[in-house]
Parts: sequence; C-alpha cells; structure tokens
Amino acid sequence: MEKLKVGVIGCGGIANGKHLPALSRNKNVEVVAFCDIIRERAEEAAEKYGTEDARVYEDYKELLANEPDIAAVHVCTPNRSHSFITIDSLEAGKHVLCEKPMAKTYAEAKAMYEASVRTGKKLSIGYQSRWRGDSLYLKTCCENGELGDIYYARANALRRRAVPTWGVFLNEYEQGGGPLIDIGTHALDLTLWMMNNYKPKMCMGVKYKKLGDANGTGNIWGDWDPEKYTVEDSAFGFVVMENGATVSVEASWALNIADPREAITLLCGDKGGADMLDGLRLNYIKNNRQVIENPSFDAGGVAFFEGASDKPEDLENLAFYDAIINDHELSTKPEQAMVVTQILEGIYKSAESGKPYYFNEEE
Repeated sequence: MEKLKVGVIGCGGIANGKHLPALSRNKNVEVVAFCDIIRERAEEAAEKYGTEDARVYEDYKELLANEPDIAAVHVCTPNRSHSFITIDSLEAGKHVLCEKPMAKTYAEAKAMYEASVRTGKKLSIGYQSRWRGDSLYLKTCCENGELGDIYYARANALRRRAVPTWGVFLNEYEQGGGPLIDIGTHALDLTLWMMNNYKPKMCMGVKYKKLGDANGTGNIWGDWDPEKYTVEDSAFGFVVMENGATVSVEASWALNIADPREAITLLCGDKGGADMLDGLRLNYIKNNRQVIENPSFDAGGVAFFEGASDKPEDLENLAFYDAIINDHELSTKPEQAMVVTQILEGIYKSAESGKPYYFNEEE
C-alpha cells in the first residue's frame, strides 16, 4: 500500500516529543511537510523525521495550499491556534489529529467539530492517556458493567513542583489557562471516557495563583519567571452531570502536596470501584468480603521478542491512521473532546464569577 503523506504544523516540544517519533514508527505514513513560525525548528524536524524531499514552511496556509497530496495534518501549536488551523486544514480536505486540549473555548471546539462533519474529514484529539495499558483494561471493565452505574469520580492531575518553563505554557493568552487546561484535560478526558458520560449540567470551580510569584521554587525544570506567569498554579472543580453523577477535578503544576498524581482517575460505581492510586486497583465485594484486585501489566519475559509497540502515543497514532485507511470510527471522537473543553471552560468561568456555572445556559 502506498504510504499516506502527512504534514505537521508546529514543530516544538509536543511534536518532537510525541507526534513525530510516533509517525516515524508508523509504516503506513511518511511526513513530507513541516511548518513552524520559527523556520529553524521546522528545518530540524524535517532533517530528522522527514522524507528526502520534505518541504518546510513558516505559514501553515502555504502548506495547505501547496500540498494537495497530503492526507492528514497534525496540529501541534499553542492552544489559541488549534481551532482556526484545524478548521482551515479540514476545509482544505485534510484529516486532522490535533493535540490536546481541543481548543481554548467550547465555541471554538464546537466549530471544529462542525467543520469535521461538514467536510466529512476525520478529526481526533491527542488524548494518549487513553492508550495506556491500565486505561485500556479499566475501560474494558467499565464497558462490561463490572463497576455498574458510575456515579462518583475524581479526575486527578496534581504535580508538586513541575511547572513547564519553556514555550508559552505560562501565557494565558496563548494557552487559555495553566494546569487545568494543560494536564487536567487528560485526567478529565480519561474520567468521562470511563463513565461514558458527556452531559454536564453544572459546575463549581476555584483557581489559585498562590505560588506563581515565588522565588527559589524547587521546580524540577528550574525556577520560572514570575513576571511571565499569567496563569493559575492550581485549580479545582466539582461537576454535576445531567444524570446526577458527580466528578471532582483537581489540577496543579505547583502545590504543596507530598504525593503527586497525574492523569489518573478514580471511579465509584454501584457494583464496584477502581482507582489508579497505586497502579490500577479494582475493589468490590465477593463472598461478603471486601476484595481489591491489582491487575499486572508486565509484558512477560521473552527478551528476544519484538512485538508491536505498546507506547500510548504509537497506539493513538496507529488507531488514527487505521480509521483513515479503513474508514473506521475514530477512537477519540471530537464530540467527546468538545465536552472536555466545555467543562474546563465552565470551571474557569465559575472560578472567575464565584458562582455555579450552568451549561444549559450556553445554548
């Protein structure tokens, strides 16, 4: 089969750390075009990951206009530009894998979804935490009804001192927020996916910037610049779904917590529960006794066997292109990611107003 031609828009950290390595391991695709507002970054990425004749662009619109043979693009830019780059790419006849979060606002995310429906092109969002071994196992348990009706959950993404000090992570205009929209989005996506519940009713939220102005921070990536720190350092939300289920959302880059957790979920159903606090743990009652199961995700011990990659980013990449090649349904659907953005925005709006935020008022 002829390889699908791919373009990458945004050649910074997430492209080089996740998307491009995964693309290089996918035998069904080749990256033929690279775009970044800093030309040197696009040139370096093309040299490392591109075909011999790979083209380099500084303007994504030129890439879309000059590359008719490209089947798909990866949007790996700051959050502010996710929506208009994705919509322009869909309108240009490209399938799109956009990095998380889907967009800064629900209105932007909804417009992206509507563009995918209108153009008939596939749009997926980069929530690779779904593809971890523990996540896939737990999803199967949920689908099999082993937890029953899941009515309470926690979405946790708590760092102690891990503020990203590069790029535009600290810039509210470019990103739309701090840890809530950056890493809280992974935990919330994971939780809603497990619950298969995408109908929020209302939420309450608070956000804090208690540590962003500090010096001598103990940050694992070095001290941040307080003058550039324009986002929250932690945020917390409580979401009520239309069916009465509730979700607690916790996110931080900097928080005085001795036991940080990132991109995990805790689920409580009427038949059993699950958490990722010490590996994946399932709890239920058996023979009138409390039982906890710890599934093992060790691969085995055959040193010479080289099977398919189990890296979450590779599985995400393979699933996206399988959906394109074989016209399958997407694993991570834009209408799901749209609700994640909707809830995150609701938490931010509640935090700003100090009042509950009701989602039905958006209509």
